[in-house]
Amino acid sequence: MDRIPTIDISPLRDASHPEFGRAVQQVMDAGTQIGFLSITESGVPEETVKNMRNCVRAIFDIEESSKWDQAITRENYRGFIPMGFFTPNDGSGHADRYEGYKLHHEVASNAPIRGACALYGPNIWPHQVPHARAVVLDYWSQLDRVADMLLGALEVGLGLPANVLRQAFRDPMTNMTLLHYPPQNPDDGGYGIHPHKDTDALTIIAPDPVGGLEVQTRDGGWITPDCPPGGFIVNIGDMLELWSGGRLKSTPHRVINRSGKERYSFPYFAVPRHDVVVAPLLPPLPGFDRPAVHCGHWSAEIWRTNWADETAHDKTPELGTLHDGDR
Repeated sequence: MDRIPTIDISPLRDASHPEFGRAVQQVMDAGTQIGFLSITESGVPEETVKNMRNCVRAIFDIEESSKWDQAITRENYRGFIPMGFFTPNDGSGHADRYEGYKLHHEVASNAPIRGACALYGPNIWPHQVPHARAVVLDYWSQLDRVADMLLGALEVGLGLPANVLRQAFRDPMTNMTLLHYPPQNPDDGGYGIHPHKDTDALTIIAPDPVGGLEVQTRDGGWITPDCPPGGFIVNIGDMLELWSGGRLKSTPHRVINRSGKERYSFPYFAVPRHDVVVAPLLPPLPGFDRPAVHCGHWSAEIWRTNWADETAHDKTPELGTLHDGDR
């Protein structure tokens, strides 16, 4: 597959729908062949996406000094990520050209799950944008429903027991990164975000009208997703590739913003509960040999190795970054 298909997912809401089986097969074809799909009729109102995009712009319009006051720390990976703060996880290459704002599954400060895993906790909400919490959590809750619908379709398509995937997302480690990419000069090297594969289970993103997202095809070329207004781009992450024994494909992608315009993005990363161990639920395909991963440990390692003075070690799983020979 050298293109990203557009799929009407409305039949997935009801297993008795006459087009349910066809929609499941379309999702499976995209997931196993290119690992990306464009979805329409998700049930998320366009107004909700518009409100979210305006909210993201407002957050990045906050005065620079205030951003540093609300920046991420090693102890709490939530809040602003300053421009050029992070290099690829393996420590190579130029810093990525974006500024971000990190948010995690909202958990109260006194929630019992915090005693089981220190990665949980309340988000930092920018006080300069008082409506941010309500807008973001409304958008988030609607994408939770879309992710659940897609996971249910993949259970059917892979021939798995009902809810075997979806039950892993109770008290999840799902997170979002709000992103602002300034324009890059045509002659600039580097990336908005370097070529990588997502380490989550499923990513859902409302594409920015200025473009910039590029997806690698199996022959090594790069293509731009074509997503209708009101649609979403969805891609398979490493965890679903592992769960499926290599059938679903986690595909490299990157961002290069040479549009001459400001680009804003807010990907949603579906990640299971902290104590879930992801291992093949089906016999692995020939040649597919990857170790099981513990979601809490993997998430902690991804965030730890974002810091330039931290390095991966033998107990660190593959972290999504691609080396030159893998691109």
